[in-house]
Amino acid sequence: MTLKQTIEAYELLDSATVSGEAVAAALRERGLQPEVIPVQGDQGSTDFVSVVVPGTAGKQAGGEAPTLGIIGRLGGIGARPTAIGLVSDADGAITAIACALKLADMARAGDRLSGDVIVATHICPNAPTQPHDPVPFMGSPVDIATMNRYEVHPEMDAILSIDTTRGNWVINRRGFAISPTVKEGYILQVSPDLLRIMSVVTGRPPVVLPITTQDITPYGNGIPHLNSIMQPATATDAPVVGVALTAEIPVPGCATGASQIADIEMAARFCVEVAKAFGRDECAFYDAEVFERLVALYGSMKRLQTMGGEA
Repeated sequence: MTLKQTIEAYELLDSATVSGEAVAAALRERGLQPEVIPVQGDQGSTDFVSVVVPGTAGKQAGGEAPTLGIIGRLGGIGARPTAIGLVSDADGAITAIACALKLADMARAGDRLSGDVIVATHICPNAPTQPHDPVPFMGSPVDIATMNRYEVHPEMDAILSIDTTRGNWVINRRGFAISPTVKEGYILQVSPDLLRIMSVVTGRPPVVLPITTQDITPYGNGIPHLNSIMQPATATDAPVVGVALTAEIPVPGCATGASQIADIEMAARFCVEVAKAFGRDECAFYDAEVFERLVALYGSMKRLQTMGGEA
């Protein structure tokens, strides 16, 4: 259960003055060594926070167990002064921080994972908002390329990208959903291992987030995107799966009072369970043989990870 850590993460971020250093202090109290990088953008500033939770056989210990990346993707945790309090878009950061706190508590209690886990997100309590159909979105003081630079680490062998995904009519279930795996411009089949873990965690049939080719191309190309959940896939060759916090109706990303603590807790618990299995090589994000066959038959799709070029 990650309820305690989820509530702690929520309360920590629910402040007009919260910073990356405040988050880092909470992580240091758990024995972790986080890194905070303040970045100034065109519309303000934000603090990028990342932390490694070392595994018993992970790379930090000189081992070969794979490293899972958990990225809390968002524009900002708050829209001050437009709105007071945590916005719906904050759920990615809340979930990621809850995961780091839970993994640290497990390690202190003697339950260390096999592989390393890298958790990354950013903290901005006063981000801008932006128009979007059917409901407004949160903007960000920095662009997506900057987010990817500080949140997508080369040591990550697979990535869970957590993002609030409520501002649409595409998915109408409350809770969380997972996307198909995206790797090097290919949208692959949904991982059976991740579907199994999700169903065990939720006690319900798994829910899959529909994504399109448009959604896996970089922001800034003039093409509509569902949201930024799949943007880490434009910056790595590692397989990426989106973990979407969802609702039954479109909810503005800049809405306050919209975070569902039980849904965030389930998403965090799912990520922790994936981390356990992935570090033991018991959870495959994709079928390597099928991927190699696709590339052999149809060639590289890496162009979809770039801004492309007009004819």
